[in-house]
Amino acid sequence: MIRIYSSILLISLFISGCFSEEVKQTIKENRVQLGDVKINYYSDKSVTSLEVPPDLTAPKYENSFRLSEYVSNVDPSYVDLGGKEKDSKSPEKILPEYTDIAVKKSGSRRWLVVNKNTDLVWNLSKQFLKDQGFVIKKSNKKIGFMETDYLENKPEIPAKSLGLIRSLLSSASTQINYTLPSVDKYKISIEPLDSGNKSQVHLTVYSMTEVATKVAGDDNTLWQSKERDVALENEMLYMLMVFLGGDSAKAREKIANAQEESKVFVELADGINGYGKLVFKLNIIDTWDNLSWAISNMNIELDDKDLKEKTFYINVANEDEKGIFSKLFGDDAIRKVYQLQLRSIDDKSTEVYFNDISEINDQSTKKFSYQFLGSIQKQF
Repeated sequence: MIRIYSSILLISLFISGCFSEEVKQTIKENRVQLGDVKINYYSDKSVTSLEVPPDLTAPKYENSFRLSEYVSNVDPSYVDLGGKEKDSKSPEKILPEYTDIAVKKSGSRRWLVVNKNTDLVWNLSKQFLKDQGFVIKKSNKKIGFMETDYLENKPEIPAKSLGLIRSLLSSASTQINYTLPSVDKYKISIEPLDSGNKSQVHLTVYSMTEVATKVAGDDNTLWQSKERDVALENEMLYMLMVFLGGDSAKAREKIANAQEESKVFVELADGINGYGKLVFKLNIIDTWDNLSWAISNMNIELDDKDLKEKTFYINVANEDEKGIFSKLFGDDAIRKVYQLQLRSIDDKSTEVYFNDISEINDQSTKKFSYQFLGSIQKQF
C-alpha cells in the first residue's frame, strides 16, 4: 500500500512538471494582475504583426530608444543607436503624449469618453480584444459594436501541450478534468460624439459558469449565466483605457473616483394600439445613449440602428412563441426583428415605442412588448 501511495505521489509530482515551455510562456503572457482581480485569459494563439491604423504613423527609432518604462535609475531618456555625436545641451527627449479620456459613471456602470476619432477608437478597441486572446465573433462598424466569443479564464490545456504522461492520463481517466468552470465574453459599443471627433465607449462582460447537476440520476454539468462581475468589468475597462492612450498613472484614479451622473428615471406605460412604451426623463440624445447601453448590457442582438431617425432594430425571441420549431432548431427559429423608436416630448422627456415591423400585431407580440420594455426598465 505504501508503494502505491508513493507511486501516486511521484507521478503527481512528475505530472506537475510536464507543462511544455510553450504553455508556461503563453499563460505568463496572458496574466495581468490589476487591483483585486487577476485576469488570466488563455489563448492558444500565434502572434502576428500589429496592424497600424491608417491615421497613425510609426514612431521614429533611428536616433533613440525609450527605456524609462523598463529600466530604473537611468538618467538619460534615450540611448544613441546611430553612433553619431549628439549635442548634450539639447537632448531629444521623448515624452509620452496621452489621450484625454474621461470616465463617466451611473450606478455600477462606467464608460469612457475618448478624445479620439471614432474610426481610430474602433480599430484600437478591436486590437485590444485580440491582444487579450479573444476571437471577434460579431463586428458591425456601422452600428458601432463588436462582440467576442467566450474564452476560459483558466482553460483546458491543449493535449499537444500537456506532455506525454499527462496526455495519457487525461485520455485514460474520466476523473481528470483540466477545465475550470468559468468563461467570459465581452461586448464593446462605440458611439461617435462631436461629429466623430470624440467617441463614447461602453465595455460589458458576460460570464457563464459550469454547475453540477443530475440527469436521470447521473452526475452531469451544465452551463448557466453568471451575475455580472462589476470588478472584472472595471479592470478590463482600465486596461482598455490605457490601450486607447490614457495615462496609466491617472486611469485607475479616474475609474475609482468617477463622478455619479444624475439618476435615470424610466417609466413603463401604455403606448399605442395595445403596445407598451418607455418614458425616459431625459432629452432624446441622453435617452439614446442610455437605451444603447441597456441593449448591450442585456446581451440583445442588435440588427441595425439609425442615429438620424433615432431607431433601434433588435432581433429577439418571444418566449410565448416557443414550440416544436424552437425545440428542433433553437430560439433562432422564432427570432423576429422589432423596432424601438424614440420620440422627443420636450427637453426633459423622451418616449420609446415598441413596433412590430411585420405589422401582424397579434396579442402575443403586444404582451411581449411589455415584458421586453420592462426588462429594459430594470436596467436602471
